[in-house]
Amino acid sequence: MANGGTILAKLLLTLENLTCERDERPLFSGLTAQLYAGERVQILGPNGSGKTTLLRTLAGIGAPARGRIEWRGTPVSACRWAFRQSLLYIGHAPGIKAALTPLENLAWYRALGAGSQQGDAVAALERVGLAGYEDIPCYQLSAGQLRRVALARLYLSRAPLWILDEPFTAIDQKGVADLEQQLQHHTREGGLVILTSHQEVRLPELRPLNLLDHPPRVEEEVGDEY
Repeated sequence: MANGGTILAKLLLTLENLTCERDERPLFSGLTAQLYAGERVQILGPNGSGKTTLLRTLAGIGAPARGRIEWRGTPVSACRWAFRQSLLYIGHAPGIKAALTPLENLAWYRALGAGSQQGDAVAALERVGLAGYEDIPCYQLSAGQLRRVALARLYLSRAPLWILDEPFTAIDQKGVADLEQQLQHHTREGGLVILTSHQEVRLPELRPLNLLDHPPRVEEEVGDEY
């Protein structure tokens, strides 16, 4: 795959004939794609098309009704622990413990083995505009500030796969620019970014993956191995 003029052929994630459902109703069917190191992939589609459901499925929170997901050529069902250690997922909910401070939340994240031991949590919070808020309990922060605490993980993460649902929500213009720069840095280092966004994403060589190209087939049966 092309990125900055360089051909990157390292296959990371394979989606094979995926069908996802909500309340037993198919959202999309037959989604097949190969996603490579160095790529920035935007999932497209109108509200209700299954964008969040797909990201949650890729993150292992749900399972497809049909089809298969492979990580580095191995079915996720056979390498769940290694796969989950290889990804960072930030969904609509920030996933922040309200009783802890931003610094304590990042320390908890790093203790899971997902954050870089060399990462500076104070610097990460400064990068997302939370300098001076490091020791304030998160229940005192606004929704936008909680979102920034979650995004600070991006500056500590050593996971190659980032799955981000609406990462630009509730951050200002400078925050958006800083985040776009961080996403580019991650992919230049060989990472893979998969995201959704209702806002315009100004990332070069952004690969679209439109769920409208994979309409649901209601006659499909379920049961293929995840």
